[in-house]
Amino acid sequence: VQLQAYGGGSVQAGGSLRLSCAASGRTFSRITVAWFRQAPGKEREFVSVVRWGSGNTYYADSVKGRFTISRDNAKNTVSLQMNSLKPEDTAVYYCAADPRSSHSNPSYNYWGQGTLVTVSS
Repeated sequence: VQLQAYGGGSVQAGGSLRLSCAASGRTFSRITVAWFRQAPGKEREFVSVVRWGSGNTYYADSVKGRFTISRDNAKNTVSLQMNSLKPEDTAVYYCAADPRSSHSNPSYNYWGQGTLVTVSS
């Protein structure tokens, strides 16, 4: 599976961005896809996941109510709509697919290259 994340950029606090993760190389509808982020000097942390099959979604507490993950199996794309952005959301955002263990554990078989989100106060 090849993943390509895009849509990052710079925005002021309170603004919105929409990230997308385009996948190719495998039946996308049967893969769980997640977003992680990594701020400078910090460990990679779970943001959100959409599971294949059930379509259930989960969010980190820090983004719950502000971020929305969705998938379009016809377009092989998973998106992350980010609203009410805060400076602490500044990070490189990665999409990942096919978890090896818990969906919040950054142990996935496939990773995209990351896209930078910068939120200024």
